[in-house]
Amino acid sequence: MNLFGKRVLVVGLGKSGAASAGFLLKKRAIVFITDKRSRTSLKPFLKSLPKKIKVETGGHLFFEKSFDLIVTSPGVPYDMPPLVTARKKGIPVWNELELAWRHVKPFKTIAVSGTNGKTTTTALIGHILKKAGKPTVIGGNIGVPLSALAEQVTEKTFLVLEVSSYQLEAQETFHPHVGLVLNVTPDHLARHKTMANYARMKGRLFMNCTRQDAAILNKEDPWCRKIGRGCKAKVIWFPQPKILSLAKHIQLPGEHNLQNAMAAVLAAKAAGIKESDLKKGLKTFPGVPHRIQFIREVRGVRYINDSKGTNVDSTLVALKAATRPTLLILGGEHKGSPYTPLIPLIRKKVFEILTIGEAAPIVAKDLKGPVPIISCGDMKGAVRYASQNAQKGMDVLLSPACASFDQYKNFEERGRHFEKLVREL
Repeated sequence: MNLFGKRVLVVGLGKSGAASAGFLLKKRAIVFITDKRSRTSLKPFLKSLPKKIKVETGGHLFFEKSFDLIVTSPGVPYDMPPLVTARKKGIPVWNELELAWRHVKPFKTIAVSGTNGKTTTTALIGHILKKAGKPTVIGGNIGVPLSALAEQVTEKTFLVLEVSSYQLEAQETFHPHVGLVLNVTPDHLARHKTMANYARMKGRLFMNCTRQDAAILNKEDPWCRKIGRGCKAKVIWFPQPKILSLAKHIQLPGEHNLQNAMAAVLAAKAAGIKESDLKKGLKTFPGVPHRIQFIREVRGVRYINDSKGTNVDSTLVALKAATRPTLLILGGEHKGSPYTPLIPLIRKKVFEILTIGEAAPIVAKDLKGPVPIISCGDMKGAVRYASQNAQKGMDVLLSPACASFDQYKNFEERGRHFEKLVREL
């Protein structure tokens, strides 16, 4: 679609919405934005928008106007009634990824999805490609929307994207040369309703792929095996014994990072990277902030930031990597999944649970019994309690098993607040 002069409605401001609006303006479209949140809560995004963009907050009356195209942010449900009505009228409804994808022509595209490990694996693949001297652009759900990066993408670019189930829900033409689904465990069920539907969203990563493309899937994950059975791309399974020795060059701790490294190695190999460059990239990869990130040690107590632990399975991964008695900070915005799967590892590794945020009562109810549960209210209360009660030789681990939106803009802001409080001790 030629966007020149087209009337386009962007639904949802946020990072993706702002990036979409900026991209559309460069294509000389007439841009409107609608968001149900208040003007006060959207102030950081509103400040960065050009004045020529018309913005509606606190509701969605703009849907009553006439538009040539509607572009949605990832957090906007596909089945939102005004969007369903728009589709019935024949108005195209794209998400931010779809909008940007229709206007880029990279040399190779590698797309990473899955419940856990996406960001680390995406960053690792990008790091390997850069170390191999390839012109590389990294973005998507990892932090910078593709629409904000489109001008950097040329016909020589290796494009590496983290892609969420929310983005895949509405994509139409997106076509990676190499796609990865690392795992599929309970997450986002408030939106996707069932595990089968959630897994189907992940499988949409390959909907436009052919036998010339590669699908890298976790053979130990039953949902990944199911995705593989219906996949049009050439399926490459991990873990693989012959890849394991190469993946062990990664400098990050934990079995989960070894799994991520194996997937990244297979993706880079599928993109044509030599083994010597793979080793160089693995050995020099520093990791990603907010993923089991050591902050500092105070009076013999280590503080670890795993704010990206936004679901139960992520927190399980963090606990598996724990090597000392742990004060575990849990809570935030509840995502609909039970916390009871944490109990076996809590019995083995956790000294006390410190709860924060709106999910605190649910966490306390699900996890009552194995260890003491301390209600701390917010992050400041949790860090204060930990600093006063943790004993030498213990760890304080922020791995909330919840989203952050009850108290923070995103998990990064939550992690930075934790780090700031720890550095002030």
